[in-house]
Amino acid sequence: MTTTSTPKLLLLAAGCATALWLGSCDSGQQAGTTETPTADANFDQFKAQFIDSLWYYNPEWASSQGYHRYDSLLVVPNAGRRQTEAAAQGRVRKQLGAFAVADLSVNNQTDFRLIENYLNSSRWYADTLKEWQWNPATYNLGSSVAEILNGRYQPLDRRLRSISLKMSRAADYYAAAEDNIQKPTREHTELAILQTQGALAVFGPALLDSLSRSRLSEREKKDFRDRLTTTTLVLENYIAFLQKEVLPAGNFRSFRLGKALYDRKFAFDIQSGYSADQVYQKAQQHKAELLHDMKKRAVRLWPKYFAGQPLPTDSLAAVKQVISKLSQNHATQQGFVAAVQAQIPALVKFVNDKKLLTQDPTKPLVVRETPLYMRGSGAGASVSAPGPYDTAANTYYNVEPLDGQPAPKAESYLREYNEYTLQILNIHEAIPGHYTQLVYANRSPSLIKSIFGNGAMIEGWAVYAERMMLESGYGNNTDEIWLMWDKWNMRVTINAIIDHEIQVNNASEASIVAQLTRDGFQEDSEARNKWRRATLSQVQLSSYFTGYTEIYDLRQELKQQQASKFDLKTFNEQFLSYGSAPVRYIRTMMLKKA
Repeated sequence: MTTTSTPKLLLLAAGCATALWLGSCDSGQQAGTTETPTADANFDQFKAQFIDSLWYYNPEWASSQGYHRYDSLLVVPNAGRRQTEAAAQGRVRKQLGAFAVADLSVNNQTDFRLIENYLNSSRWYADTLKEWQWNPATYNLGSSVAEILNGRYQPLDRRLRSISLKMSRAADYYAAAEDNIQKPTREHTELAILQTQGALAVFGPALLDSLSRSRLSEREKKDFRDRLTTTTLVLENYIAFLQKEVLPAGNFRSFRLGKALYDRKFAFDIQSGYSADQVYQKAQQHKAELLHDMKKRAVRLWPKYFAGQPLPTDSLAAVKQVISKLSQNHATQQGFVAAVQAQIPALVKFVNDKKLLTQDPTKPLVVRETPLYMRGSGAGASVSAPGPYDTAANTYYNVEPLDGQPAPKAESYLREYNEYTLQILNIHEAIPGHYTQLVYANRSPSLIKSIFGNGAMIEGWAVYAERMMLESGYGNNTDEIWLMWDKWNMRVTINAIIDHEIQVNNASEASIVAQLTRDGFQEDSEARNKWRRATLSQVQLSSYFTGYTEIYDLRQELKQQQASKFDLKTFNEQFLSYGSAPVRYIRTMMLKKA
């Protein structure tokens, strides 16, 4: 299902689905018109053609955004394909360069910069970073097939036909993957094994059950089963290739990027007004401020929880003991997912009662256990949201269950996500964090801002939402909730610090775990999960603090400008109305209207 404005844009490009990339589509006036198109009108037409062509070249990305015209396509990631894409992107870059940015509206100037950043970063990723060589987890057919199977946007028969056609190229897909892999990281190889094993579940009984319920012809069903058998074998062979050839060879590169690559990736991914070094310095300063606040609150709480006991002379020890005491209240191992689900209605009610922003009750939020093919990255919770073309689809709040974990490990995790921090987690991931922000993003009149969603803005909003909720009275403004938010925000802050220290300064696991447990007051299991996550990603851990800092600074700037006229709900809704654009561009657009 699409938004009402989307089909009109795409109809302009229907006759040139790939023509923009091939350089053969006329972008001038339509026949029979007499008015000279404005710069914005020409750019809008360019954007429509660019988007449709983008989906043709990136069908899996298109599916994730709710655009399903190309669901049946599976891109085989070989050298020829990379050359074709490089040439096509070069032609689009030339057409983009024909527009004078100054002639465009502020809204279109932002879209111009986002397209430009996409084109430049795509080439850098392919030609310089070359993750396709060293990250075997890049290749995961299970993810795209599950996206199609679980969708409700098309009849089951059509979805199964798309899946069948994808599976018909599975052997070529994984053959190209094996050819591409050269000196991978050990960490990404192990992740690929784990996630490919999880992908086997996607091609299991549930898929066959869907086939049995379909109205496909017997011939189609036979082809489907044959392709399913082949795909399962291909996945098993890929696992065997990684386990029996890649791992024993031991020819690995470091997961660390080094300063030059890290700085460049930061610039492309974050698109901040700050450099990577500036964010690192700001995070260190904020860390000191948080520690100061935590010490004050711990002193006030000490008599309540440790009556008659002397306050430790070591202020950090006092903070740690108070946090440890508060962390004893938590969900059970078996009831963790249910505890997450039970908190959602209270968050909805608080946002409505305080009039923090307008919510849309027609957009479903479904709490579910994280699918197997998504597990193993070290992130215990995440949100899978529908794209701008499929806004009626469910948003899934993925929560990894603790069933089957050793009791001590589960207890450590539960203490980390205790009665207080679990509420903050749900604010961050669900309401009014990621879930709410992405609902708003899908309403944005600019598809470009939704498609090229900026991670720092998305994560920054979720962190900002935590503080905004507490400032509005959530948790009754107690020292307990604020101390635990300080601890939680310390995690965001240290994320940015350790991301830089690991990727640039070669920090060891022991030093990172020590910093997380000592200065971040984190449980050991959380600290080690964070280390693992930091070895599997780069820059992403810095996105939370960067986006949050920019959003909060913008709000404070507007509060100072507008004084008594400042309205929090107006700020929140106006900020979210620009889609998931980088904060630096939203700032420009909001200040223009201020």
